[in-house]
Amino acid sequence: MARLAVPAPVTDALPKTYEPVGTEARWQQAWETSGAFHPDPSAPGEPFSVVIPPPNVTGSLHMGHAFNTALIDTIVRFQRLQGKNVLCLPGTDHASIAVQTILEKQLKAEGKRKEDLGREAFLEKAWEWKVQSGGTIVGQLRRLGYSVDWRRERFTLDAGCSAAVIEAFNRLHEQGLIYRGEYLVNWCPASGSAVSDLEVEMKEVDGHLWHFRYPLTAGAAADGRTHLEVATTRPETLLGDTAVAVNPKDPRYADLVGQTLTLPLVGREIPIVADDHVDAEFGTGCVKVTPAHDPNDFAIGQRHNLPLITVMAKDGSMNEAAGRFQGLDRFEARKAVVAAMEAEGFLVKVEDYRHSVPFSDRGKVPVEPLLSTQWFVKTEPLAARCREALENADPCFVPERWSKVYRDWLTDIRDWCISRQLWWGHRIPAWFVVSETGGVITDSTPYVVARDEAEARAKAEAQFSGGTHAHPLVLQQDPDALDTWFSSGLWPFSTLGWPDADAADLARWYPTSVLVTGFDIIFFWVARMTMMAGAFTGRMPFQDVYIHGLVRDENNRKMSKSAGNGIDPLLLIDRYGADALRFALVREVAGAGQDIRLDYDRKSDTSATVEASRNFANKLWNATRFALMNLGGETPASLGEPDPGALQLADRWILSRLARVNRETAERYGSYGLGEASKGLYEFAWNEVCDWYVELIKRRLNPGENPSPEALADQRTARQVLAKVLNALLVMLHPLMPHLSEELWHGLTGEPETTFLALQPWPALDVAALDDSLEASFAELIEAIRVVRNLRAVAGLKPSQSVPVRFVSGRSELAAVLTAATADITALTRAERVEVLDPAAAEANPATKALAGVSGELQVLLPIEGLVDLEALRARLEKDIAKAEKEIKGLAGRLANPNFADKAPPEVVAECKANLADAKAQAELARRRLADLG
Repeated sequence: MARLAVPAPVTDALPKTYEPVGTEARWQQAWETSGAFHPDPSAPGEPFSVVIPPPNVTGSLHMGHAFNTALIDTIVRFQRLQGKNVLCLPGTDHASIAVQTILEKQLKAEGKRKEDLGREAFLEKAWEWKVQSGGTIVGQLRRLGYSVDWRRERFTLDAGCSAAVIEAFNRLHEQGLIYRGEYLVNWCPASGSAVSDLEVEMKEVDGHLWHFRYPLTAGAAADGRTHLEVATTRPETLLGDTAVAVNPKDPRYADLVGQTLTLPLVGREIPIVADDHVDAEFGTGCVKVTPAHDPNDFAIGQRHNLPLITVMAKDGSMNEAAGRFQGLDRFEARKAVVAAMEAEGFLVKVEDYRHSVPFSDRGKVPVEPLLSTQWFVKTEPLAARCREALENADPCFVPERWSKVYRDWLTDIRDWCISRQLWWGHRIPAWFVVSETGGVITDSTPYVVARDEAEARAKAEAQFSGGTHAHPLVLQQDPDALDTWFSSGLWPFSTLGWPDADAADLARWYPTSVLVTGFDIIFFWVARMTMMAGAFTGRMPFQDVYIHGLVRDENNRKMSKSAGNGIDPLLLIDRYGADALRFALVREVAGAGQDIRLDYDRKSDTSATVEASRNFANKLWNATRFALMNLGGETPASLGEPDPGALQLADRWILSRLARVNRETAERYGSYGLGEASKGLYEFAWNEVCDWYVELIKRRLNPGENPSPEALADQRTARQVLAKVLNALLVMLHPLMPHLSEELWHGLTGEPETTFLALQPWPALDVAALDDSLEASFAELIEAIRVVRNLRAVAGLKPSQSVPVRFVSGRSELAAVLTAATADITALTRAERVEVLDPAAAEANPATKALAGVSGELQVLLPIEGLVDLEALRARLEKDIAKAEKEIKGLAGRLANPNFADKAPPEVVAECKANLADAKAQAELARRRLADLG
């Protein structure tokens, strides 16, 4: 095997400082070159699989990608450490509309249109663009240390995915679940294509509500009325009106139902119909009905057999049915129609009106409901299967509340328009027999659906041979492409080899284990995958769906291109390293599905949150360097397990804590409590291992010159425990900080470069080491040491000054721990001597002139007579009391002021109350200490 470009094992030291960028690049190359994450479907181990949400090939890494990647990679790296046969499969999406928009803009800059190139030349250009620019995001994902199998990388337009799309379309059509028909669709004039309901974004806009008179055809009604008044936000559509509707229970218009009106500007007679859809309380209670340009009106038209009159072309201009307004852009026509209505006396009034307008998510223009012949999927039969599976929590949503959102959408679902008037994408596998309709495709041209042109011709010959049919038969493939989400809906199984039922990957890793995604695409993607999977595999495509929140900016706003508040992850990776960014993002998760906030200074491109994670990395680096310099050149393996009988109090404590953290972390990783896992490991590593255990064993690791055999044995025990704890800690941290942990683990263990921490087993849980009582007592010991240090600071003692320390406790188990830790307390507090007394003994032998502190049921005394200037200390305490009392007076005054207490923001009032309580506590503490001095 060729040697990999990885750092040589270091057993005695690591470089003084950690340089993440170079280190991360080396390990990324090492993992990929060795095939560390390229699993064999025939290998042993319980299967675990994830197919990553494929980012658009047009994209570049944004913070949402970084967050999603950090979560997925944490999950899959943990599962590998559990010994499972893990596949994490990467890929990208062809993003039909986005790519075609980019290319058409490039052509426009050259003074060309796609039609000038022709379809084949345009697609060649699209593939060239994909090769040159489309790999950008893949390289950026690699920088995050994604432990995916790059050898299995897929693309939604690759040969395998394309074959799956063709097969899926044919099967659904054969089952009667795909049909072609003329329906009202959301039309995007900018992209020249139909878009689905999910690709429409509702925006609040300031517009107008125009009120118009529609005259009664027969003249005045019995009550003298000569017209009905209607209101609209889209005057240009009145040219296509075919009725005015009223509520059947509205007494104002009961006598007019069935009569007709004369449509202004057009002269067409249109009926007055009664329909329950009309809200009698809104406006005048009269609604103009334009079935060809509004989905609600379309439904009314279906119920009343109204004609469909389309007055707009697909480019957003008015067509010949618009009469004198033909050729005008829809917004120009709006102005012209209003002006004409006013000139002819039909305009009643104009009101300012703020309302929601549907915009094309891609084209960024208002969509136009238009009648169009498109391909549709019947979704109800597919959704019914998903609803049935959900009754058995299949899939299981984390957090569970998102299952209701998913169920509700599946319960109220419309048929899915899957055709797009685009060239880049999966061309619809349908062939029109154009020889039957004069060589052109019309709405009535017959067609066949097939897997390729040869099959299409055979089907067409069978259907249209002989008789009055034209010969020879001429076929033309549908020029439209499928909705991108059609191929994305097949992603969990098309990437594993479907429709080949014998594909090894499909047999081994399907259904996948978990989908990790944002809540914003539950409808776009999650539901479509479950519907497709149910139809083609009979099973839901994943066992769990872990829904995460959004990454918000430093002002808690949603990041978006339009707001210009995005944060470039690559800037933070360059500055702090990928591990620091990953750890910071995951650690911010307060609970599954919750949004996280990332602080960011836009002037300096810095983040205090990510910097804190980089500091954590440095802490781990320095702790490992300390260990390597104190392990005598040995490794965890050569040192072996410590003798339980040789363990000191601190050893037993840290091993108990290690066992507990091991169990808690595995449970948290396994149940998607990733934020909790990262917080727990941070506290254990920083506070307990680095700040306490390492400090406690320093004297044992360096027993001095000519140490006794007992001291050497104790030194070895300390080394064994330190090596064991660090080794296990690095394994547990690996899912969160893979590069750093891999580097430190190799330095600690001396393992060869062909062996990876990423593929090691999770540390065995030492249940026997768990000791609840010891952990509780040791926590009190730590707090007691903190109290001693605080009292030394209050007394103003120099670090070199020794002073007696007295502990008073009536609890025998706590006293025993303090007595056993006397040497540790002495070392960490520079105590002259340490006394542990019960209350009776302390009362019989009182300490005079002593500062006192309390920690729970423990009293801590620091006799300082003769060691400090008591008068100066009294003066300082009196000054502290005066300062605190002044602060108390000011804060209490603010809270007593109704203008503040009742009108200030609640969080400001709460902060003021907290500050007041703290000031009172500080004053009381200073008074007690002053009293202790006598």
